[in-house]
Amino acid sequence: MCLSYATFEFVRAGIRRKFPAMTTLSVRRNVFLLASCQALFMTSTSAIISTAPIVGGILLIDEKSLATLPLALQFVAMALTTIPASLYMGRFGRKVGFITGASVGACGGALGAYAITQGDFVLFCVASLLTGSFNGFCHYFRFAAADVSTPEYRSKAISYVLAGSIVAAVLGPTLARNTAEIMPVQFAGVYLALIGVYLIVGCVASFIDIPKQTDEQRKSVDQRQLFEIARQPKFIIAVCAATFGYLVMSFLMTVTPIAMGGCGFTFSDSSYVIQAHIIGMYAPAFVTGHLINRFGVNNILIIGSILCGASIVIHLSGIGFINFLSGLVLVGIGWNFLFTGGTTLLTQTYAPEEKAKVQGLNDFCIWGTISIGAVTSGAVQHSVGWSAVNLVMAPLVLIVFATTVWLRFGGRRTREDKSAA
Repeated sequence: MCLSYATFEFVRAGIRRKFPAMTTLSVRRNVFLLASCQALFMTSTSAIISTAPIVGGILLIDEKSLATLPLALQFVAMALTTIPASLYMGRFGRKVGFITGASVGACGGALGAYAITQGDFVLFCVASLLTGSFNGFCHYFRFAAADVSTPEYRSKAISYVLAGSIVAAVLGPTLARNTAEIMPVQFAGVYLALIGVYLIVGCVASFIDIPKQTDEQRKSVDQRQLFEIARQPKFIIAVCAATFGYLVMSFLMTVTPIAMGGCGFTFSDSSYVIQAHIIGMYAPAFVTGHLINRFGVNNILIIGSILCGASIVIHLSGIGFINFLSGLVLVGIGWNFLFTGGTTLLTQTYAPEEKAKVQGLNDFCIWGTISIGAVTSGAVQHSVGWSAVNLVMAPLVLIVFATTVWLRFGGRRTREDKSAA
């Protein structure tokens, strides 16, 4: 049997060498399935973001200030899950990891629905921890796309998976709106519907053909220490670009409705701005991979930081509707370039046997930082105001711009000097 399996693998490898188009077809199929999982994952996240703070306020009788605690706990759980999820998938494979995450999410959806029907705020917080853990697994869809792709297709694959999120801009709010009243207790139906979404994610993930690390790769003595990998300039810049880009975007997105309300705009006005912002975040994903292949990842990171900087300048120049709208659209596009570019750059810093720990550290840095931002953004806006929030974000954008410019020009000269020596 072992001989037959070895013969089969040898023949399949020969076919792939002779007919590379078949391999390309397999890659595109996997990327499509991962993009579908991403769309479903972000649909569930969008539905929860739309409803969790309202549910928290309903379940709380006195301490309304804690209404956003369930949503904050979801971000915290997501951050704490990133490293264990990465190591788990490194041991058992991406497919098993995604199915496990979907199962945890389904438990969270069921517990959330039960907590709402019972009026139990604490139990609802526990449910948020479970759905947040599901999110921690799902954020590896983009890395799974890199795993199944050829080097020349990798940036496009990552970009296409993120593009699946644009579906959530329509499906998430629609799901929440159409299921909020289907049960006797308001919003319990949303979480029952999410059980189905999570199970579909697990079902779709089961059809993805993702290579699993062998025992030899996991136990390879050639693996570098994590500190040695993290010292690489490329690693530092990749993590900074994705983390700071995400923090700037999420901070400004979160406080924009508050700032617009303080400037006399209606909820309808701010919801339109947020919707345009989400389109700005994910619509460029259809071309970002092509741009990275055409102009290089460093140049895309530089452009992304410039767009985020331009957003801050626009926000500081006035408080009109067009300032909020154009500024948030620009920071959305800038985030797309920084996050996709940072992920692509990170894949250049590790060997296949090192990916679990490196990706885990990268995502822990990103989502740990975002969790802090999610908890503090509202308080910062109320304390210092809209203009000060933008000024606080400016140094982060400058750091990303300066380091990527150095990697683009200074880093190249350093490598050329070493080669000459």
